[in-house]
Amino acid sequence: MRPHWIRAKFPAGKGFTEIREILQEHRLQTVCDAALCPNIGECYNQKTATFLILGGVCTRKCGYCAVTKGTAATLDEEEPYRVATAVRKMGLKYVVITSVTRDDITDGGAGIFAQTIQCVRDFVNDCKVEVLIPDFGGSVDALWTVLDARPDVLNHNIETVRRLYPTVRPEADYERSLQLLRIASEEKLLMPTKSGIMLGLGEQWDEITAVLHDIKNTGCEIITMGQYLRPNKNALPVKRYYTPMEFERLQREGEKMGFRCVESGPLVRSSYHAKAQSESIL
Repeated sequence: MRPHWIRAKFPAGKGFTEIREILQEHRLQTVCDAALCPNIGECYNQKTATFLILGGVCTRKCGYCAVTKGTAATLDEEEPYRVATAVRKMGLKYVVITSVTRDDITDGGAGIFAQTIQCVRDFVNDCKVEVLIPDFGGSVDALWTVLDARPDVLNHNIETVRRLYPTVRPEADYERSLQLLRIASEEKLLMPTKSGIMLGLGEQWDEITAVLHDIKNTGCEIITMGQYLRPNKNALPVKRYYTPMEFERLQREGEKMGFRCVESGPLVRSSYHAKAQSESIL
């Protein structure tokens, strides 16, 4: 049973309905829906959403994720335009774009990311774009395809501590993800980098502080920390629920390490309050 501090409002309201209708009209998905985010009601009612591109099927089998896994569909070349159209209809001034992982594509979908960034800018001149990218299989060329499109914030989540990668992210690599953040931070051209971790999968406190140090040492400026919640019976179980006071302690730890923005709390997710995080350092 979840503790009393893990409570999210039931998704309802006028804004929630409007966003759902726009997404359905343009055949778009959000990670809010696909990953069963507990903040979906709050975010949709504030007319914010994190678009999920490159289809809705992930080619990896991470142990924590609710996104559908399997053989992905052919790339939809019109998707960037549909995302941009929805952003304009929603009247967004800040948008987060993420994706499933597509190991079946040579560039991992980096080209579609770049096109989507450009389309949003073409359709809505003053809209800032944050991207939450996969590791592109370690391809530096693919990473540069995204960097050359000049997103306003580049996010790549480490997700968990080094020791748990074989269980939690068996097809990913801890050092590869750190290297992606390092390259993006070194070559950012005034673009801040961001990462996030989830807690409750069996990590120890010293492992949490170690991964925070590793992320900070890449040059990353924004960090998010939230409680892992088991999305279905096939996902990894929750080993521990961290208290709000422990998340506050971790926030102070991150601030002492020098992160310019730390978002830490039980229901914090990577894109939660993304606009405010960006505004706090830009």
